Amino acid sequence: MARLKQVTAQGASKEIGRAMGRFGTDAFQRLIRSTPAWGDIAELARGPRVAAMIRATRAALPELAEEVAGLAEGLGCRTEEAFALVAAGDLRADGPGGCTTVLRPGTPIVIGHNEDGDPAEMEVCGLLTCRPEGGPAFAAFLYPASMPGGAFGVNDAGLVVTVNNIRARQSGDGVPRQILSRAMMGCRTLDEAVGLIETLPRAGAFHFAMAQAGDPRLLSVEFTGERVSVAALDAPMAHANHLVHPGMASLPQIVTRSSADRQARAEALLPTDPLAILGDATGPGLPILRTDPADPDQENTIVTLIATIDARRVTTAIHHPGIAEPFVTLTAEDGELSLT
Repeated sequence: MARLKQVTAQGASKEIGRAMGRFGTDAFQRLIRSTPAWGDIAELARGPRVAAMIRATRAALPELAEEVAGLAEGLGCRTEEAFALVAAGDLRADGPGGCTTVLRPGTPIVIGHNEDGDPAEMEVCGLLTCRPEGGPAFAAFLYPASMPGGAFGVNDAGLVVTVNNIRARQSGDGVPRQILSRAMMGCRTLDEAVGLIETLPRAGAFHFAMAQAGDPRLLSVEFTGERVSVAALDAPMAHANHLVHPGMASLPQIVTRSSADRQARAEALLPTDPLAILGDATGPGLPILRTDPADPDQENTIVTLIATIDARRVTTAIHHPGIAEPFVTLTAEDGELSLT
């Protein structure tokens, strides 16, 4: 059972990156650098696409380019290699990456999310609490040797974002999707966050579920390197790991059996309570709650998030998979972020 390690970071961008790198360095050495896959990452790091992504990030989000440079220092690798780690999903569409999200508009808004990842990493993930210079404080799920942009996060402006992998076959040379996701935690409003997604050059594809305390909108956002689709929901929705919006679903993408089965089963269970949907393992296909070591996508559910958003606050409860009581709760209210 996953036990998220507490990670703290504050100050300038590079120092925040160093703190994240120091947190992940042991897992980086044991689980990444010692494997044959590291040769592929190191080779990609020397290639023109990573160089183009670095240039795009430095131009659009220089402070986050510095954060990646700090991550490299903390890990003890080259900056180009850290960029390749962060941009792995942009560089290869056929890599692992799961997750299921349930979105329920109304009063209150509810976003439920299963964070699915490599079973080997279940005991080495963290919950980052970060206080950047000049930006909102935030808390976010943190994979080792990575940035807080691949799972979920909430900031002190009451903005909450959850992230689903999309295996789009076409990508660009813009800002890596995980760095764009990390940039969401620096936004003060939903409109500011959507504006970043729409205007910055994008390297890859993601789905975001987004909401903010005091804003009645619940947004489902799909994007690729070439398109963005923003839907303000007025009915419950489920989202797995492929594009489903009108005008997006026809784009070239990889839809794994697990993603198709989880999407179909979650839609069949709507509008059931999101926590119950995310704990379901009884459907006719591959389950929403993923616990099988032989999962065909090499993913298991690490934690489940239930974010409740009303006019004043965001209450973000993090659960062990299939467990009703949360083991930690994040609250954003009146510009303050607290963890209990």
